[in-house]
Amino acid sequence: MSAPILPDIGARLLYRDALLLVIDKPAGLPVHPGPKGGETLTDHLDALRFGLPRRPEAVHRLDRDTSGCLALGRHAKALARLGKLFAGSAIEKTYWAVVVGGPDAEAGSIDLALARRSPDPRSWWMKADPAGDPSLTHWRVLGRDPAAGRTWLELKPVTGRTHQLRVHCAESGWPILGDPIYGGGPRDGVLHLHARALAIPLYPKRDAIRAEAPAPQHMRSALTGCGWRE
Repeated sequence: MSAPILPDIGARLLYRDALLLVIDKPAGLPVHPGPKGGETLTDHLDALRFGLPRRPEAVHRLDRDTSGCLALGRHAKALARLGKLFAGSAIEKTYWAVVVGGPDAEAGSIDLALARRSPDPRSWWMKADPAGDPSLTHWRVLGRDPAAGRTWLELKPVTGRTHQLRVHCAESGWPILGDPIYGGGPRDGVLHLHARALAIPLYPKRDAIRAEAPAPQHMRSALTGCGWRE
C-alpha cells in the first residue's frame, strides 16, 4: 500500500473559526470519492471536527491536481451560508499558475464562454463554445522566465466554471505547465496551478476572512525561474 498523500491534515490548516475552516489541499488528492476509488480528502475530514459531532465538508471544488486553499463548512448552517456566497461572485479567489509561453501584455481579462465537450454527465472536460456558460477571468503577470519560455501569472476567476482557468489559458495560447488535457503535457505530469488565496465575506460587519496557501513544493522550481522568492 502506498503512503498517503495527506498524512497530517491538521498541519495544513490555514484558518479556523466556528463556521469555517480553510485548508491547503495538496496536489494529486481528489476532494470527493470517484469511480476508481483511492485516497480522497473525505478520508481525512474526521480529524478536523474539533469537538463537533460531524466532520466538515467542502463548499467548493478544486481539481485533483490543483493545490491550495479549500474552504470547508463545519455544520449544516455554515454550509448553507457559505454555499450561497460561493454560488455568486462574493468570494475573491486568487490563483497562481506557471504557463508555457505567456501573454505579451502585463494584465488583461479572458471573456470566453465554456461548455462540456461531451453530453455525458460524467465527463468533466470542457471547451470554448459561444453557446456555453459565460466565463470571465482576470489575469496579471507576476514574473517571467525567458530562458525556459514560461510566465508566472496571477489568475482571478470571476465565474467558477469547471476547468475554467485551464481552458482560458490554453485557448489564449499559453497553457498551464503540466496540463495533460488542455496543454499537451504528459499524463503523469504535474499541473502548475495553485489556489493561492481566498477572501470570504462571511460576517457582514467584519472584514472578509483572508487565507493564503504557501507556494507548493512541486511549483517552486518553476516559480523561482520566474522570479519568485520564498
